[in-house]
Amino acid sequence: MSDAGPVTRLVPQPAATVPLRGLYLEHDLRRLAEAAGRPYVVANFVTSLDGRIAVARTDGTGLTVPSNIANDRDWRLFQELAVQADLIISSGRYLRDYAAGRAQEILRVYDDPQFKDLRIWRADRGLPAQPALAIISGSLDFPIPAVLADGDRDVVIFTTEESDPARICELERQTGRVIIAGAQQVTGRGLVDAIASLGYRTVYSAAGPQVLHMLLADQVLDRLYLTQVGRLLGGASFSSIVEGGLLERPVDMRLHSLTYDAAGVGQLFMCYERLT
Repeated sequence: MSDAGPVTRLVPQPAATVPLRGLYLEHDLRRLAEAAGRPYVVANFVTSLDGRIAVARTDGTGLTVPSNIANDRDWRLFQELAVQADLIISSGRYLRDYAAGRAQEILRVYDDPQFKDLRIWRADRGLPAQPALAIISGSLDFPIPAVLADGDRDVVIFTTEESDPARICELERQTGRVIIAGAQQVTGRGLVDAIASLGYRTVYSAAGPQVLHMLLADQVLDRLYLTQVGRLLGGASFSSIVEGGLLERPVDMRLHSLTYDAAGVGQLFMCYERLT
């Protein structure tokens, strides 16, 4: 699927035909973060109609984003959220998959020529070429890719009080900063407070369902972006958007925008805001 062609905005009313390109840039996350005066945290997932964001790999090496729901039009909107960020949240699991060649490219956003307009968007606002990268890990069991170790991109690792001090020192030599953001596990509040102390304001979580649970548990997620593709996948081994224990407090979300994309089998682009 090409990322050209219009979509139909259903909410807010009145309904209108609008371009796909620029759909999420218009949400102006940087303005929202400035108004909040604190880190403004958003997360994003693409899911099947039956709630699968990841299914078992055929080689038995874990889970992966299903190829039959991943698509160029959703990927364009992923990039539009990423380009607005000061900091992108990832995980040690992602870096392990990246090293094994099993992960989507989020370490070099905008390198693809089709996203030249987004590189220009950041440059026009005086922002660094790439958002900083936050890596969340308790085990610290992951390699640092050369693109991060040898580049000039800001990288911050968030871990726990129980992490191996020797491994912390090793990672600090490679990336510069390792920050304790929790006792036995990284917490949403510990993470966001540390992010605030570093001066980052617009924060984009490109991590998985356990990180989303962490953000929800401490009520620090501001927006959830969700692409729902009109396909049913089934399968016994899968991930959904949130994984973890029952939340002590439910997180109430209100629909902010809803857009229908008729390309291919069709998909919905949804944005929910947390009620405060």
